[in-house]
Amino acid sequence: MTKLFTSGAFAFAVLASSAALAGEKTITLAVENMYCAACPHTVKASLEAVPGVTKAVVSYKDKTAVVTYDDTKADVKALTTATTDAGYPSAPKS
Repeated sequence: MTKLFTSGAFAFAVLASSAALAGEKTITLAVENMYCAACPHTVKASLEAVPGVTKAVVSYKDKTAVVTYDDTKADVKALTTATTDAGYPSAPKS
């Protein structure tokens, strides 16, 4: 019984530490090919379709997208691929 309890406690600790390491991240992407006021809608929709994205704010004026995402479910590659596949290549803004 003690072994079972110890194993359960260990498993819980591992899961809890994984959750603690998971985090919400925010990145600003420089987005190309936005030439009209309707373009940001398409960029935003492509980003919001990526699992783990919780928020996307796209600026036509600045040609950027500020994306908040769960880094255990999405990464920068997935975000840039989503916009590129929609016709709007992007890269992290430096």
